[in-house]
Amino acid sequence: MNDPRYAELAKVLVRYSTALKRDDRVLIDLTDVPDEFAVALMREVRAVKAVPVVEVRHSRVTREIVRDTDPGHATLVRDLELYRMKKMQAYIAVRGSANANETSDVASEQLRLYNRTLRPVLNHRVNKTRWVVLRWPTPSMAQAANMSTEAFEDFYFRVCTMDYGKMAKASKALQKRMARADRVQLKSPGTDLAFSIKGLGAVICSGDRNIPDGEVFSCPVKTSINGVIQFNTPTLYAGTRFDNVKLEFKNGRVVRATSSNTTRLNEILDTDAGARFTGEFSLGFNPHILNPMCDILFDEKIAGSLHLTPGQAYEDCDNGNRSAVHWDMVLIQRPEWGGGEVILDGEVIRKDGLFVPKDLQPLNPKNLK
Repeated sequence: MNDPRYAELAKVLVRYSTALKRDDRVLIDLTDVPDEFAVALMREVRAVKAVPVVEVRHSRVTREIVRDTDPGHATLVRDLELYRMKKMQAYIAVRGSANANETSDVASEQLRLYNRTLRPVLNHRVNKTRWVVLRWPTPSMAQAANMSTEAFEDFYFRVCTMDYGKMAKASKALQKRMARADRVQLKSPGTDLAFSIKGLGAVICSGDRNIPDGEVFSCPVKTSINGVIQFNTPTLYAGTRFDNVKLEFKNGRVVRATSSNTTRLNEILDTDAGARFTGEFSLGFNPHILNPMCDILFDEKIAGSLHLTPGQAYEDCDNGNRSAVHWDMVLIQRPEWGGGEVILDGEVIRKDGLFVPKDLQPLNPKNLK
């Protein structure tokens, strides 16, 4: 039986997030997603006279693909996937998995090889297509969120189909402030960090890249970051969970990194030269997402949060950093998480998770819901 919420979500992805029009070719990339939602997506794509191309994947099979890959195999996969991606105007990815740690036992060198080799596919998708990526709700996600499966599904569809048009309008003032800013200071327990975002611009994310959404991002000038940042949420990368990640920067580079798994953390940061520099800085403000669940597509949008990203920069706000890594790490600054301040050019624009200037207050949770 079809859930009517499937059609509602499909409409958001097709008509708002990717804004498909007649004859657009869209790659629908599905991992461990119910067939019923795949059908709902295809029907909505065809309703606007666009052309769906569907790829169905399974996380356990993907693990095996990467586990014993080699340069020849990874290069072949890259060439085939890049050829297909270049034929697309849009990309919709829906990723579900019963086990978020499926690749945790894949050797680091295999993950590095595969991710580095296939990076051109991701770069083309991010920079040359209209794209949106989202998770699919699973019992394991509900467990990570400390919710029942039914309650989490209700939460998921509510947050994924909220009024993103309203959010986009409210985000414009923050985008303008970040686009003209130079100096950023971040202060929280264990965090005292400063850097420049001068001349790199700012991008609103309000449902046209990720669902759920709710952030405005920029990018640090590559060699400008100095100080230390202590992240207070867990983070999952390449199937491994990390807690209490702490990074110390000198002239833009991570010179010291510790966590609950310091060895694995540094292995990832040593993937290539760019992995120890940063490629994104962002402020999150989705009013429905309040607590981490070790899923970055949700966690980076937490109300009152920020994230800083070792690795690859986006072309939209490009500091020139290149890496196979793009790892969003999240710091929540609401009072119950220790509080904190975001300061732009000497002005406190957000304190303890709430925006202070009048023009930014529409982004506070009570005004966005």
